[in-house]
Amino acid sequence: MLNFLPAPLRGVLTTLLIAINTLFWFTFLFPTALIKLILPVPTVRRVSSGAANWMAENWVGTNLRIFRLMQHTRWRVQGAEGLRYGGWYLVIANHQTWVDIFVLHKVFHRRIPFLKFFIKQALIWFPLMGLAWWALDFPFMKRYSKEYLKRHPEKRGEDLKTTRRACEKFKDNPTSVINFVEGTRHTPAKHARQQSPFRHLLKPKAGGVALVLGAMGDMLTSIVDVTIYYPAGKPTFWQFLCGEVREVELIVQERPIPPEYVGRDYTQDEDFRAAIQTWISDLWQEKDELLEKRHERGALLSDKSVRDL
Repeated sequence: MLNFLPAPLRGVLTTLLIAINTLFWFTFLFPTALIKLILPVPTVRRVSSGAANWMAENWVGTNLRIFRLMQHTRWRVQGAEGLRYGGWYLVIANHQTWVDIFVLHKVFHRRIPFLKFFIKQALIWFPLMGLAWWALDFPFMKRYSKEYLKRHPEKRGEDLKTTRRACEKFKDNPTSVINFVEGTRHTPAKHARQQSPFRHLLKPKAGGVALVLGAMGDMLTSIVDVTIYYPAGKPTFWQFLCGEVREVELIVQERPIPPEYVGRDYTQDEDFRAAIQTWISDLWQEKDELLEKRHERGALLSDKSVRDL
């Protein structure tokens, strides 16, 4: 453990070690991606995808070892015991800081498949990273604006079809898709601008969840609903790198997939749109009450129900 070092020095060393780790695994991921691109044979693609995901898991695992070396954070987690690495999951969570992504990697590493998120199709052309996302089978989606659909009504429903095709590869490969339902990180300014009805959360956006349920809901094992809380206050990414986050609390709630929402089109089905918006809003109300209890009682998790990682 090097947490005795001054915080700024730990931040620099952590950043340097993560950069080295990323560069190391990318040197292997890049040729794997090229092989997958050049040889579009199903067997080659399956093997390449498996290799790419193995590299990504090891990248995360090495990052976690770096954090253990540099940090002394207490992880208090409730509800993650029943998850399995061979399942298919939609992970939803509140979003406060870039640290959330590393927190989710820490809690779910090798408990569920490597976390992936939907990416706009145009980003496939992003230098280097676009090829890496493609090699890792991140689902690319194509969304049409309301204005475009007014001019081209024949394109209605095409975005869902495109997303379904992108998700076809997941049928034989356990997958976790992450969605930050608020769409952006929480700040007091955004909270006030939105006039959010929640005390500790921004307004949720149902479109992303609806897209996943519409495209791959029949594959999913369950929804993993995560409430993230930082007892000492929301940290910056630099504070996290410096090892200044002393405690992180999470409540994980595994929820069934509502069968009535599977395979439906959020953009075309008004009844579905209204129903899932209400459902997501109710989940967010429950999450907001959990966070309010933390402020009232001084602890989100009781010592009897908590598990330290």
